[in-house]
Amino acid sequence: MPRRSKGARLQLKAARRNKSGKITHQATWIIRDNGRDVGTGCAADEIAAAEEILRDYITSKHTPKRRVRHIDDIAVADVLSIYLDAQMDKLRGRFNVDSESEDKIPDIRKLKRRIERLNNWWGAKMLGEVNGEACRSYARERAQRGGARRDLEDLRAAIGHHAAEGFHREIVKISLPEKGQPRDKWLTRSDAAKLIWTCWRYREMQKGSRRRTNDLKVPTSKRPLRHLARFILLGIYSGTRAGAIAAASPIPAIGRSYVDLERGRYYRLKQGSAKTNKRQPTVPIPLRLLAHLQRWHRTNPEAKHFVEYNGKAVTSVKTAFKSAVRLASLSPGISPHTLRHTAATWLMQRGADPWQAAGYLGMSLEVLLNTYGHHHPDYLSDAVEKIASRDPAGERKAHVSGAISGAVLPIKRKRA
Repeated sequence: MPRRSKGARLQLKAARRNKSGKITHQATWIIRDNGRDVGTGCAADEIAAAEEILRDYITSKHTPKRRVRHIDDIAVADVLSIYLDAQMDKLRGRFNVDSESEDKIPDIRKLKRRIERLNNWWGAKMLGEVNGEACRSYARERAQRGGARRDLEDLRAAIGHHAAEGFHREIVKISLPEKGQPRDKWLTRSDAAKLIWTCWRYREMQKGSRRRTNDLKVPTSKRPLRHLARFILLGIYSGTRAGAIAAASPIPAIGRSYVDLERGRYYRLKQGSAKTNKRQPTVPIPLRLLAHLQRWHRTNPEAKHFVEYNGKAVTSVKTAFKSAVRLASLSPGISPHTLRHTAATWLMQRGADPWQAAGYLGMSLEVLLNTYGHHHPDYLSDAVEKIASRDPAGERKAHVSGAISGAVLPIKRKRA
């Protein structure tokens, strides 16, 4: 009777020596899979990296069954794998990358991390085991309510995709944690000016001497945050999401958000991209912002994007933005998305028509009013006016006489 395969596993390959006993090849971890050896390139003390390579190997080797089955016979790992394949095809097309360079895209890295996190907890379970109690257990272990909700939304999408492809017929429900309170952090005009000025003036600091004992740093001529000044101006005056700001370009092309400098129009949806739930409508550009954009284009007409770092379009500004916030001594928690909150808040504070403001920002009227409506000068103004106003004289007299005629007067008792 043939021995059962142990499956893919890690094994430490001993160091190799020559005839004189000198080590020629250090010990390394390899993957043993049914008599086949696959190198990992990890040294003996790099066990964590070797385990990660093993996980990737097992994931790439596994081919989920793509036919209709009962949910008690379908591993959640298969559901997640099929969903990830479908999403990766879409994301590669959206960002115009191949499988070798896809990990440079933050959105792709985040999706992979979420699916890996889900697979670590749910992968060995059957689809029939997915229920409310299991979802609540996952949320408790995940600890962060917002993160657990986002993960479970991916699981729900994966199950929905699996059903839509016709691979199962039964209904599987996902129980999501409650939504957290919407974020309402925004920048004042002085905060915004301080942040922009910090990005524009900051110079990179480096050690003035190569001596190890000399830790004194001196400013250089490098300006590593100047591209953020443009990013912030675009974000505040257009309320655009970070991805469309990074893709903003004076030159129309696939994968870019075209800015028509002659007509003053910002086509926020990238050319060649399909519309999604995150609205990116075409909007007119405010004159103040348009003047900046035209000047930037005149300064460097060869630039393909308005926001570039070292001559290339930026993919993410989170790290640089965090540094800028710290250098400007602003409160923590301010992120690139805060610029969108700021634009919405400023529009409401200036009394903009909510319907037009929602259209300009690319968000629903309900979200705008629920999250930012309290900043509007007309917010509850009618109620405030009515609660503090006096009744007309005639009505006030009628109210007083009616109250007296219908009042119950206390009876005074006679003392004995």
